[in-house]
Amino acid sequence: MKLGINPGTKPGVLVVSHGSREADWVRLVDDAVSACADLMGSEVPVVSAFLELVEGRLIQDGVHVLEAEGVTDLYVLPLFVSSGSTHVDDIAQAFGMEPVSAARVGELERFVVQRGVRVRFGVPIDDDGDIAELLLRNIAGLSGGRDGTLSAGAERALAAECELKEEVGAREERPLAKAKNEPSEGTEQLSAMAKHETLAGESGEPSESAGALAELTAAERESELNALAVGEPSDGARAEQLPAARRRERLLLVAHGSREAVFHGRWRDGMAALAERVRELGGFAGAHSAMLLPNQAACKLGALQRRYPDDTFIVVPLFLSEGYFTRTVIPTRLAGLNYRYNGRALLPSPQIARWMERQIRKWLSTM
Repeated sequence: MKLGINPGTKPGVLVVSHGSREADWVRLVDDAVSACADLMGSEVPVVSAFLELVEGRLIQDGVHVLEAEGVTDLYVLPLFVSSGSTHVDDIAQAFGMEPVSAARVGELERFVVQRGVRVRFGVPIDDDGDIAELLLRNIAGLSGGRDGTLSAGAERALAAECELKEEVGAREERPLAKAKNEPSEGTEQLSAMAKHETLAGESGEPSESAGALAELTAAERESELNALAVGEPSDGARAEQLPAARRRERLLLVAHGSREAVFHGRWRDGMAALAERVRELGGFAGAHSAMLLPNQAACKLGALQRRYPDDTFIVVPLFLSEGYFTRTVIPTRLAGLNYRYNGRALLPSPQIARWMERQIRKWLSTM
């Protein structure tokens, strides 16, 4: 399919993901990017690069590959699940974009791009209808049974309750792997994460709950929690409208998250919107979300199970690829709680390649 690219213009795409020491993790990302490149055809080169951990395949390496092909317009597409990732902000700033928060300076050195090459920075997955369908397919074999959903305010209050009860550590999200405080996605030491969180909690720095949830005043939190305790009047009405097989099932999306206030809010809002999409598509009675950073997943699942003791809970991991977090961290954090879980991540799936293709074609349409 000819794209109608202006003469003298050579667009190129750099798909950037986190990276991992696990070869299978890298292969799944590369396969998805290769499938996207096939969809785009030969007119637009599409290159996969990584933030860290994949020697010879880092972001600057990818820039050099595209420059060698004569690219005049570079589209950097962050293959991350949330715009709440500070890694995405780091990458964007290193390409000369404005920071998400003026209070946060990116951790990466500025990337070197040839003079005259125009750079456009894309957006992560966040709330996307195709990804909601992908998540629903991932849990198809786990569903078989469930009752009303929480209001947006009560959902925030439940998150507040969990975060106020748990020690969430220092305000900074984990640094890049070079700091060695906490394992990167795909590494294998759960003890390192536990140690990092314990030390952060003993550092004397302020809890994230004060910053990340500043939009809820004490009075608002009390009001929301009171509403949560007595239930919403819409619960029964909504349950009556759901398929019988789903009236006793609830979803809990679990993702990495962030302690930093602005980024925490982006994670929360994107996850809540995506969870609601999945709920609507599947006819579940409710869908909720929780982050691993701060450590709220167990508290939130436990609170929901106390509120809905007759319901079945399906835990849905929101990670790009299966690895350390899906196989180890989530089951460890939720140990002792009753839920259904298969650990399936977004990859492998052709929908990821199609998501990338849509972002690229949208960019091309603006050139």
